[in-house]
Amino acid sequence: MRKVIIAEKPSVAKNIADALKIKTKQDGYFEGKDYIITWAFGHLLQLYDAKDYDAKMAKWNLKNFPFIPASFRYKVKTSPRDKDKLDPGAAKQLKTIYGLLKRPDVDMIISACDFDREGQIIGDTIIYNSGTSKNVYRLLLNEWTPDEVLKGLQNIKPNTELKSLQDAGISRQWADWVLGINLTSVATLKYQKGKGKALNIGRVLLPTLKIIYDRDKEIESFVPETYFKLTAVFKTQNNNEYEGTYVEDEEEKFKDKERLTVIEQALHSKTAFVMDKQVERKREYPPYLFNLSNLQGYITSKYTGWTSDKVLKTAQSLYEKKFITYPRTGSVVLEESLVGRAAKVLDVLKKGLPYEDEVKFTKLKRVFDNSKVESHSAIVPTYLVPKSLTKDEEIVYTAIKNRFIAQFMPVAEYEETKITTQINDSEIKGLFISKGKVQLVEGWKKAERIESKDTLLPFVTMNEVVSISDYSISSHITKPPKHHTEKTLLRVMETCGKRHGDEDSEEMMDVVLSGFSIGTPATRAETIKKLKDVGYISVEKKNLLCTEVGRKLVETFPVKELFDLEFTGRLEKTLSDIEKQRFMKDAFLKLIFDFTADSVEKIKK
Repeated sequence: MRKVIIAEKPSVAKNIADALKIKTKQDGYFEGKDYIITWAFGHLLQLYDAKDYDAKMAKWNLKNFPFIPASFRYKVKTSPRDKDKLDPGAAKQLKTIYGLLKRPDVDMIISACDFDREGQIIGDTIIYNSGTSKNVYRLLLNEWTPDEVLKGLQNIKPNTELKSLQDAGISRQWADWVLGINLTSVATLKYQKGKGKALNIGRVLLPTLKIIYDRDKEIESFVPETYFKLTAVFKTQNNNEYEGTYVEDEEEKFKDKERLTVIEQALHSKTAFVMDKQVERKREYPPYLFNLSNLQGYITSKYTGWTSDKVLKTAQSLYEKKFITYPRTGSVVLEESLVGRAAKVLDVLKKGLPYEDEVKFTKLKRVFDNSKVESHSAIVPTYLVPKSLTKDEEIVYTAIKNRFIAQFMPVAEYEETKITTQINDSEIKGLFISKGKVQLVEGWKKAERIESKDTLLPFVTMNEVVSISDYSISSHITKPPKHHTEKTLLRVMETCGKRHGDEDSEEMMDVVLSGFSIGTPATRAETIKKLKDVGYISVEKKNLLCTEVGRKLVETFPVKELFDLEFTGRLEKTLSDIEKQRFMKDAFLKLIFDFTADSVEKIKK
C-alpha cells in the first residue's frame, strides 16, 4: 500500500521527492513504490462568497446586513482575474489530489503543509472536503533538507493531535471573513454611498493604520523648543586636549541661556582638575538570532527599495530551496533539541572564513532555550550551502548566515572611560563630563561587519590640574518624533506597542512570545502592503505616512474598538490561546459574530 503526501507548494513536493529519491513525475504528482507526493498552490479552496449562500447578497443592500452564515462552506478558489470564474489551475490540481486520495492502493494521507495554523487549514480543507475516511497524519518540519524529511517521515503524528491548530486557523479564517464582508460592505454603502472605491475594513488593517495616524498627529502637534549646552576644552600637563560637557543636577540641556552665560564668563582665566576618572571594561553580546519581524526590520532599514513583503518572499524562496529554516517565526532562539544540528551547520559555514579560528560551537542559553520558543525556532541556515543565489536572496541569506555565526564568536569588549572635571571656583556648582570608548575585542562584530568608532580620551590622573583652552555655548532645537518606517511599525505590531525600546531584552522576548500582538509574523508584511494598495498610507523615502483617505477613516469610522491596539492584541492572543487549548473556537467565534452584528448597527446609525 502507498501513502499520499500533500505538500503546500510544488517546490516543497520536489524536495520531499528528492529526499525519497523518487524520480517518476506524472501530471500533478510524483510516484514512487511507497509514496505518492502531490501538492497544492497555497489555498486551493476558499470560503463561499456571500452571494453563494444567498442570491440576494449579489447586490449590496444595507438591510441585508449583518450577514453571518449558519455554517461555512468551501469552494474551489476563484481566478484572480475574474472573481466569477474558477481558477482552472486550482480546479485541475484538486481533481488530481482527490483522484489520488480515492485510489484503492492508498491507505494513508500525510499533510506536509507548513507547520503553522495557515498551513494546517490549507491541508485540512483539501483533505476533509474530499470526503475521505482514510487515516490522516501530519509531517511537521522546520526545514526541507533530505536528512530532516527522512527523519520527519519516521515521526509523523496523527492529524487529530493538531486539532487545536486547525481550530485556531479556522477561527482566524471565519472571523476575518465575517468582519471583512460585513464591515467593508456596510462602511462602503454608508460613507461612499455605493460610489467610488470600497472602504477596506479589517481586524489587523485598522489598528496598523491607527499606529501610523497617531505618529503623524504627534509630529504635526510637536512644538520645537530651544535648549543650550556649554562645552569646554581642557588641556592636560602633557599638552593633550579633551572636551567636556557641563552638567548640573544630572542635566546637560538648559532652557535658560543666561544661566550658562554667567558660568561661561566665570571660566575666564580659571583652572580645573580631574575630580574623578572611571575606566570600565564592558561586554557586548551579539543581537539575538532573527525572527521574521527582526529580519524584515534589519533588511528594510539597511537596504533601499526593500519592503517587509519583499523580505518575506525572498526568505520563503530560500526556505523552499532548503537553504534556511522556516521563516514565519516569532522566536529569536532555538529549541534545545537542535544543538547537534546547529553544530553541524556551523562546521560547514565557518570553513574558509578569515576569522574561522574564532568561531567555536558552544551550547549557549542565549541561543538554545525551549522556554523562549513559540512553535518555531529562530531563522537559521541549514547545512546545505547555496551554490548560486539571486542578488536579493544573497542579501537575505548573508544576513541570516552572519547572525548565526556571530552567536558562536567571542563577545565584543570595549573600554569606557568617564572623566569628571571640576573648575577651581566654588561658585560653579556643576561639573564637566567627558566620555571615551575604545574597542578592545571586535569578536562577533567581524561577522556582522560592524565598524566600531573609537572616541579617544588622553591619559589623565586623579587630581591632575588642567587648563581651560576653549569654551562655548551651543544652541539646539528639540526634534519631533520620526515618522514610522517598516522597521519601527513591525516592532509596534509585534509587541502591540508594549516595550518597543531594546529589541534584545528578555522582557521584549516575553512580550513577543505572549501572542499579544497585531497580526502574526506571517501576516504583518501583507497588512502593510495592503494599507499601501488600498490607499490608506503612502511611502516617502522609507517613511510611512497616512493619506487623506486613511485619516478620514480613522477620524469618522464609528467602530473605535477596531483601531484599539489592546482590543486587537486580545483577539490575536485568543487565537494563540486556541492553539494552546486554553480557549474554545466556538466561544471565540460567538464573540466575533456578536461584535460584528453590534458594529453593523453602529455604522447604520
